[in-house]
Amino acid sequence: MIDPTILQRLSTTIVERKGADAASSYVAGLFGKGQDAILKKVAEEAAETLLASKDGDKLHLVRETADLWFHCLVLLAWHGLTSDDVLAELHRREGISGVDEKASRT
Repeated sequence: MIDPTILQRLSTTIVERKGADAASSYVAGLFGKGQDAILKKVAEEAAETLLASKDGDKLHLVRETADLWFHCLVLLAWHGLTSDDVLAELHRREGISGVDEKASRT
């Protein structure tokens, strides 16, 4: 079984690297370019994930989804959030009908 704490460890690593030297850290480079660069990467990875799904290549889909999740974690870190915040929201929603949960937002 894969260690379920990987998202927490990755979130911690992203937070640690956001202030690093951009020449040696991809995350620091993204943070240095600002939120628009991060948003662009999330959109790019989301599109690549969709295309991988349409192609039906399962390995490609998994790899693109990993890229998307990573960049979503970078975006969360930009806002001072971590995977724990998203996991807490998923936990809150667990057992609630999707229809009911969506209706509760209005």
